[in-house]
Amino acid sequence: MITIINYGLGNIKAFGNVYKRLNMPFSIAENAIDLENASKLLLPGVGAFDHAMTLLNQSGMREILDELVLERNVHVMGICVGMQILAPSSEEGKMPGLGWIDGEVKRFDTSKLTSKPHLPHMGWNNIDPIGNNNLFNNLDKESRFYFLHSYYFECHNKDDVIAVTDYGGEFASAVNVGNIYGVQFHPEKSHQWGIQLLKNFGEL
Repeated sequence: MITIINYGLGNIKAFGNVYKRLNMPFSIAENAIDLENASKLLLPGVGAFDHAMTLLNQSGMREILDELVLERNVHVMGICVGMQILAPSSEEGKMPGLGWIDGEVKRFDTSKLTSKPHLPHMGWNNIDPIGNNNLFNNLDKESRFYFLHSYYFECHNKDDVIAVTDYGGEFASAVNVGNIYGVQFHPEKSHQWGIQLLKNFGEL
């Protein structure tokens, strides 16, 4: 069962619509009990790092999420800010993140950006997968995804980066450590390419 974590942030309905279209079973979790039968977890997010962590910590789901991901090895994919809170910390805020992937969330250096407005990085961009991760099955170099962010995830271990995107230099647009995945872009807003990626995640 693909379980979409609803802690008050993210396009919950849009993800549900994609999985309905794909005829893949899903549920929406709003409390710890809703997570019990999850075999895959989607962790969406929009907005600021500290706000996301505050809402997640207040949701009553934090403890069971740590258990599912770190002890039961349930697959999880963080999306946008949901990816950023996988890190231990962010330059955007003061609160600790989940700490599931080692790294730091940093603000783009605007001195390296030529297009205006410099931030946020908003709109369509390509991703360049590294290696042969199954998350990108049936996606080619023409695949494009929708981004909206001013901060990026800098992994301390470069092997954790599974795709990069160029915006004033390359940054990690997708990460993976074991059962833990993160994508900086919004697959639910990325037409057929995002649908394929969400299908791939459901089939991992």
